[in-house]
Amino acid sequence: MEPFKDMAKFLRESRIAKALTDRTKVYESHVIMFWSSVRYEESEKMIFSVVQKKDENDQDIDVEVKFNVGDLRRVLDLGDCDDDPTIVHERLCKGLWFRMGFSGHVKGKYLKSMFSRPYKFLVHCVLHALSHRKGAYDEPSDYIMNIITCLVLNMPYNISQVLFDHLVDNIRGEKYIMYPRFIQMMIDDQVRDLPKDPADELNLHHMKSGTLSRLNHYKGLKKDEPEPRAKRMICKIENQNYVAPENDAWRHENSNSEDETDRLNGMHEKKLRYWYVKDGKRKRTPKASPTVTAPKVTPKIVVKGKVERGSQQEKLEYKMIYYANECSIIVLQGFQRNLHQDLWMNQ
Repeated sequence: MEPFKDMAKFLRESRIAKALTDRTKVYESHVIMFWSSVRYEESEKMIFSVVQKKDENDQDIDVEVKFNVGDLRRVLDLGDCDDDPTIVHERLCKGLWFRMGFSGHVKGKYLKSMFSRPYKFLVHCVLHALSHRKGAYDEPSDYIMNIITCLVLNMPYNISQVLFDHLVDNIRGEKYIMYPRFIQMMIDDQVRDLPKDPADELNLHHMKSGTLSRLNHYKGLKKDEPEPRAKRMICKIENQNYVAPENDAWRHENSNSEDETDRLNGMHEKKLRYWYVKDGKRKRTPKASPTVTAPKVTPKIVVKGKVERGSQQEKLEYKMIYYANECSIIVLQGFQRNLHQDLWMNQ
């Protein structure tokens, strides 16, 4: 669709392109085993887990999977480094978002529906591919706003560390299958010969023409209320060689677009995790978790639309599957190229 072509090209050429578009097949038993066995070793800054496969005697054996921030960075090809920041000034983010055409109030919610179509599409793609949430895909969190801001302004940002932070948080929390596609990519990178049964594939929906149709429309507008005003492409979206302004500015002094400074009047810092560092310290990383072995995963049996499991021990696994399907149904893995060659194939 025409409104999204320039933004699709920008995303295709960005350093999150692989994270957005990689169509790795995700296997339910693989990610369940990973999250059921996972632990974090703070001393090594490493996530450890085990998965199971058969040996030459057809016996189950545990195979270790481990990765750190650098491994995640390499597999997702994010192009950042350890020295890149994870904290961005809130004023910089919001100033840039107003420049992109955000039509809401500085103290309100920064909903994707408050942008013109191209920028609405940008927020949608980053939210669905990189957010750790199980829902609430209309309002981006602080780090999603940071990622978008740094991509548009061509600024460094340690996306790998932020994703790793959320994986570690999930280890100590009420586990669900967070980032199933990324986890499968990490497993596949280290264990090449796990059994892959088509019946075991997790149902991750791709972006289709229906998604673009929904993004092309605005629901809930009051009578005579206009759609968000269209804004031209700016910064690196417009120019691949764009150089970011200095001193936490979101525009160069000679910029010819309208000034949004007045709209930031009355802004109060929210002091969120990736906008504010209390007493100069990051949020405490969870301590190491105890070592556990991989559980045996009984294949699911579908009876009249209900999922049954082979033992009581798998109740937690079922809960994890529920969350996985809930969040992954709308996770963006990339355009179906046969439907959208104009967006992703043509330069």
